[in-house]
Amino acid sequence: MKITDLKCGLIGKNPIVRIVTDEGISGYGEAESYKPYLKPFILQFRDALIGQDPTDVERCMQRIRNRGAFKPYGAPVSVIEHALWDIAGKAAGVPVYKLLGGKVRDKVRTYNGSLRKPLSSLTPEGFAESCAWMLTLPEGFDIIKQGIGFHSPMKTLPGFFYGDAEPSPFHGHADSGPLTERSLSLMVDCVAAMKDVLGDRVGLALDCGPGWLPADALRFARAIEKYNVMWCEDMLTGDYSTHVSAHTYRDLTMQTTTPIHTGEQIYLRNNFRELIETRAVNIIGPDPADVGGIAELKWIAEYAHLHGILMAPHGTGNGVLGLAALIQVCATLPANFIAFEYPSGTDPWWYEIVEGLPEKIVTNSMIDVIDRPGMGVDLIAEAAKRYLAPEDAGFFD
Repeated sequence: MKITDLKCGLIGKNPIVRIVTDEGISGYGEAESYKPYLKPFILQFRDALIGQDPTDVERCMQRIRNRGAFKPYGAPVSVIEHALWDIAGKAAGVPVYKLLGGKVRDKVRTYNGSLRKPLSSLTPEGFAESCAWMLTLPEGFDIIKQGIGFHSPMKTLPGFFYGDAEPSPFHGHADSGPLTERSLSLMVDCVAAMKDVLGDRVGLALDCGPGWLPADALRFARAIEKYNVMWCEDMLTGDYSTHVSAHTYRDLTMQTTTPIHTGEQIYLRNNFRELIETRAVNIIGPDPADVGGIAELKWIAEYAHLHGILMAPHGTGNGVLGLAALIQVCATLPANFIAFEYPSGTDPWWYEIVEGLPEKIVTNSMIDVIDRPGMGVDLIAEAAKRYLAPEDAGFFD
């Protein structure tokens, strides 16, 4: 089998990769809906892959892996890897988890980080109301994640942090500075209000940043220890950060019992090594659509397991094809796996243009592992064509 073409098209908001072969099998991968600008970065790998055997996944990856980088530029390499595994599974007639060593669980746990409604107010009452709404979702999530601090509109509150610059309209590490006493107190009160709603039957994770300075991160983490949150995510570095800062994370982690989590922006196992080997965090959260692919994520999870570090992969924005990739790889992960972040379709019609998903995807926070060949979820070309960007009309030809 040989690759004859690599295509990328926008279906709705999501960049979709299609790898075409000379045996009529196509493989698909999906990047985050937040990254429509990645199309040319994906297509740059076309010449490197045409003529290669897509079922030799690692050989193909060796041709392109070194041309990726931290989020968002790990995504082109990662979603191409997903498409390669999709082809390999379809060619072998088995689900991808079989090619990754086989599943160790029949159901995978997912948590809610994407199904939210806007906060009615940036107050404890507003945060409590949000959690109460999430408890009504039919998926029955037993872990939910709420943005707080710099990973939320709270950063726009007057007097939230000391500094001359107004908060940036772009999400990321550009918003950073010492927090005021009032803002720290407000966030602790919001956590207390959310836990009053959730009790001890639904875990609360906090998506915090990046943007915190170490002293504030420690004060907050210690102040909420009694609430037993699942984790504080990306306090020091994180989404779109260009560095890891393992030493500053280790200082934080060693001084609080609140679990500390990071990793969604990190590309490749090499850049997780110091975090893991120094036990700089309690939990890591690589994204299979940014870290270099699902095989890369599995290696990282196994190495973390050897060091007593837990795994909760990132996934928001990855769409329904990204959901399939998360299901396949998480079925194979060791016992340090907690849950992955549930990605949903950006529009309701997404569930009408794919085949392989059950009518009810999540029950009591769990998803049955899909046993169809490849990634288990496939695009229905005729249905998907109507949502292609006009310039991508030949995507399925």
